[in-house]
Amino acid sequence: MIFLGFQKGRFHFYIMSEKKVSLPKIKTPSFVTEIPLIVTPPQEQALLKRFEAGRQIYNACLGESLKRLDLMRQSKAWQKARKLPAGKSKADAFKSLHEQFGFRKYDLLTYAQRFGHEWLGNHLDSRTVKRLAGRAFTWAKEYLFDPDRGKPKFRRFGELNSVESINNLQGIVWRDNQVIWSAGRNGSKLVFDTLIDHDNPVIQHGLSCRIKYVRLVRRVLNGKNRFYAQLVNEGKPYQRFELEQGIVGLDIGPSTVAIVGPNEAHLKQFCAELEDSQAEIRRLQRKVDRQRRANNPGNYNENGTVKPRGQRSRWITSNRQRQTEIALTELKRKQAEYRKSLHGQLVNRILQMGDVVKLEKLSYRAFQKMWGKSVGMRAPGMFVARLKQKVNDYGGLVDEFSTYHTRLSQTCHGCGQIIKKELSQRWHKCDCGVVAQRDLYSAFLATCVEDDTFNAIIANEQWSGVGPLLQAALNDIDQAGPSSFGLNRQVAADRLLAAVENG
Repeated sequence: MIFLGFQKGRFHFYIMSEKKVSLPKIKTPSFVTEIPLIVTPPQEQALLKRFEAGRQIYNACLGESLKRLDLMRQSKAWQKARKLPAGKSKADAFKSLHEQFGFRKYDLLTYAQRFGHEWLGNHLDSRTVKRLAGRAFTWAKEYLFDPDRGKPKFRRFGELNSVESINNLQGIVWRDNQVIWSAGRNGSKLVFDTLIDHDNPVIQHGLSCRIKYVRLVRRVLNGKNRFYAQLVNEGKPYQRFELEQGIVGLDIGPSTVAIVGPNEAHLKQFCAELEDSQAEIRRLQRKVDRQRRANNPGNYNENGTVKPRGQRSRWITSNRQRQTEIALTELKRKQAEYRKSLHGQLVNRILQMGDVVKLEKLSYRAFQKMWGKSVGMRAPGMFVARLKQKVNDYGGLVDEFSTYHTRLSQTCHGCGQIIKKELSQRWHKCDCGVVAQRDLYSAFLATCVEDDTFNAIIANEQWSGVGPLLQAALNDIDQAGPSSFGLNRQVAADRLLAAVENG
C-alpha cells in the first residue's frame, strides 16, 4: 500500500508493508489560550505540594543531565571528536558519545521513571514527570551548544511556576470547561472550575480549536497565589485584523525604534510609558537595601560591602522588609505586563503597515552589556521575538540580515559612499545632498535589502517618495525626545548656521 504524506511543503510517499512502519511526526502550528482557575484553599495547598514535587524532580533531572555532560566532556573521545573536520564523521562521533554517556532525551526520560516508585509518585503523574525531565534536558542541551549563556540554575523553593502534560488524554486534561488533574499512584484527582469570558472572541476561538495539552501556571499577585490554565491549541490564533501587503523596515536601538513602511514612518522611544514605574522601582529597591542593612549590620564591612559567605551570619528579614519586597515584586510584575502590552500594540501597528518586515540581525546580549538599565526596562530582544512569532502566525515574513555586508548606518544610497559614523552622530549628512535622521534613514535602507545585499537602485527609485515620510515622522514628535533622536542638536545647529549666514 502506498501512503501519501505532506510535510514541510512537500509530498512524501511511504510504502506500507506487513511490518510496522513509523511515519515522521508532523508539527502543527499552535497557540495559547489562558483561562483563570477557581481554586479553593484546600486545592491551593494540594497544588503547592505538587508544584514542589515537580521542582524536586526538575532539579534532580537537571543535576543528572549536567553530571553526564561533564563526564562526556572530560572523556578523551570527546577531545578527539572536537579535532575532527566538520562533516558526517564528526557528527557521528558526537552522536556516539551522546549515546555512550546517556546524554539523550530518551535516556533522561528513562532516568525519570524512578520517581514514580518513590514518594514523589504520590503527587505527580508520569506524563507531567516526563515533561519536567524533558525541560531539564533541553536547558542542559542548550548549555552544551551555547556555553556563553551560562550554566542552567536549579530552582529554589517556590520557583517552579508551571507544569504541563504531554497530551489532553491523561494527567492534566480539559473536560467540559474544567481542568482535571489526576496524579499519584492512589489516583488522587483535583477538579478546578474556570472563569470563562463567553463574550471574548479570543477565548471562544481557543475553545473551538483542538487542545494539544494543558499547562498550569502560578503567578503571585500582590503576595497571593493565582492559578491559570493555558490551553495549547492546534491552529492559528484569533486574528483581529487583516494583514496589509508591503515591506516595512525597522531600525531597533536600545531605547528607540524607527519604522518605515510604504505609506508612513515613525520614530518612537521604546516603551516610554514605563519610565514612571522604573523610578518607583528604583525607590523601593533603595528602601529594601536600607531595611536589609538595618536588620543585618553584622553582615556588612565598614566600607558597606557584604561580607563573604563564611564570615556573615544568617540573614534576618523584618515584617516591614517583607512588605516592601512584596510591593517591589508586584510593581515589577505590573511593569512586565505593561511592557508586554506595549510590545503587542507596536507589533500590531507594524503588521497593519506591511506583511514583510526587514531588520538587521543584532546581538541584544551586547546591548545588555552596554546599556543594561535601558535594555532591562524596554526588552528590545523580547519585542523582536514576539514580532517574529506574530508575523509567522499571520502568514507574513521577517527577514533578518547581517550587518557585516549591509552596514546601513554607514551607507549613503545617493553616492554609494560608506563612511563610519560615531554613535553620537545622529544625522546622516552627505555631500551628495542626502540629509535624514540616522535611525529613520537606516530603517528606510532596510527596505531595500535583498538577499543580504543592499540594492542602491531600489533606494534611489523610492527616495523621492520616502523623504517626505521621514520628515513627517519627525514632525509628529511632540517634544524633542531623547538625545538619541538628535533633534535638540539638529535644532541648535540650524540656529547657529542661520546666525552665521545673517552675520
